Amino acid sequence: MTELTDKRIQRFCRQDRMQAGSLIISMFGDAIYPRGGAIWLGCLIRLLAPLQVNERLIRTAIYRLVKEDWLVTQTQGRRSDYALSASGIKRIEEASKAIYASQSPPWDERWRLLLAANAMAKKDRERLRKALVWQGFGMWQNQVFVHPGADLHVALSLLQGEGLGHLQKHIWPLTGDSLLSGAGVTNQQVATLSWDLAQLAHSYRQFVKTYRPLVDEWPVKKTCKDHVQNEKAFLLRLLLIHDYRRLLLRDPALPQKLLPGDWPGQAARTVCARLYAGLSVPSETYLQEHMQLADGRLTNSLSLFQNRFRI
Repeated sequence: MTELTDKRIQRFCRQDRMQAGSLIISMFGDAIYPRGGAIWLGCLIRLLAPLQVNERLIRTAIYRLVKEDWLVTQTQGRRSDYALSASGIKRIEEASKAIYASQSPPWDERWRLLLAANAMAKKDRERLRKALVWQGFGMWQNQVFVHPGADLHVALSLLQGEGLGHLQKHIWPLTGDSLLSGAGVTNQQVATLSWDLAQLAHSYRQFVKTYRPLVDEWPVKKTCKDHVQNEKAFLLRLLLIHDYRRLLLRDPALPQKLLPGDWPGQAARTVCARLYAGLSVPSETYLQEHMQLADGRLTNSLSLFQNRFRI
């Protein structure tokens, strides 16, 4: 029985606003990237149909993702494959490190800083802010973007991929041992003031509330021959990672010592990993039978899939 799974899928289908582009990015990162990074457009439309993502929405979202340099078109006669671009692969790889890792890395107790010039145009500053928040940076005292562990070279490279490379001349990357003020602010208080951890904690608890009951519906199996169950496993796996990825986009991946003592992020990761393990075999069986390229070939799973949540 998959009663709770059916309800989760139905709830997604009933939502008022469908962000097809975000869902497609989740699918490319979780299901398409570990199978070579490309898919026939017709196959993508067919795979997402049970979630009531219509063809028009998918085509519009794909067009935008190509313009944003997430995807490139590969024509095969009258059909087209869509594949991750070099920039798209880099962004997926960075996101995958956060999504599928077993735990947050240890902290070297040094802050990574990006200081933006005051002369930067207001519009450019806002675009920069959105891009850096997407990468997990917080804002310290409305003056500098901060992060406890980001690779600043990668951060600047990702800005280039976002079409913001021209702003790099206005940004100074720095590292510092402390952001403490004379008032005796602790590093943990810096984290609390730079990120909305209370709202993020609430979102993590909601994630756990939604997905923990589903773990029992999907015990880990070696094989699964039920086609309907396999399709449901794929759909639920996509929604699971989609929801978890959107949480992590707002999570700066702070070291444990900077987080409140009752932080629910690890509980959410544990639930995600356990449910993902139960969904892996039936969902991969479904994808093995249905994920196609434009020339009709089926795709094969690469070895990197086996390492997920074991990094």
